[in-house]
Amino acid sequence: MTESLPESTTPITEVVDQHVETASPGAVAKAPEQAKSRGKGRFASAQPVLEKLFELYPPLFGQRFVPLKLGIFQELMAAQPEVFLRDDLKLALGVHTRSTRYLQSVAAGLPRHDLDGKPVEPVAPEHVVLSCIELFRRRQARGADAAPAKLRQQLLGAYHHSGMSRLDFLSRLTTLDEPMTALMDEVMAEVDQQRARQAALLKAFEASGKSAEDFAAELGMDASLIRNAVSQRQAG
Repeated sequence: MTESLPESTTPITEVVDQHVETASPGAVAKAPEQAKSRGKGRFASAQPVLEKLFELYPPLFGQRFVPLKLGIFQELMAAQPEVFLRDDLKLALGVHTRSTRYLQSVAAGLPRHDLDGKPVEPVAPEHVVLSCIELFRRRQARGADAAPAKLRQQLLGAYHHSGMSRLDFLSRLTTLDEPMTALMDEVMAEVDQQRARQAALLKAFEASGKSAEDFAAELGMDASLIRNAVSQRQAG
């Protein structure tokens, strides 16, 4: 089942529906013990609904957590109007989507699932980023090894695979604080440089009129790098 967690100090925009509340920024910093107690109280209140969700939809709320389809709150209310009260379900989904196990599924880039347990849409790259950052901060708060290098690699991957421009990507990350904004700037600059080098390489390859093997041999590089770059551009 969903684990009990204190309120987050970071607003998680990875929510299943606009009606599901997100954590209040700075709540824990102002009153850590009170926030921790409130988090436990919310979990206890949500537990009966979480158990019912597990009973009715084990592929979504069972041993394996998966990202939920956006708008699933309304779908649950429509599918089970005699089972769930609106506020109780909203609380339960809020607890579930703030759990560490759920955020891990989002950070891993798993697809969103509908009530039938079928993947229906990808997780937005900014939700991957925000979940990675939140998990990093939770490890820091516990005094565990937060592995900044791992976070950097996760952010690199999220931005790279998004295919978005720097401005478009940043426009979706308006809740980042200054340190994380600075880290994202570094990450995006590195990815943009990689993209520019790859574009230049492809342009030179196409102008050469040579096979990938011959072109790569002249540059002393692996021909698979050329083929992969061509494949990525075609896929994009």
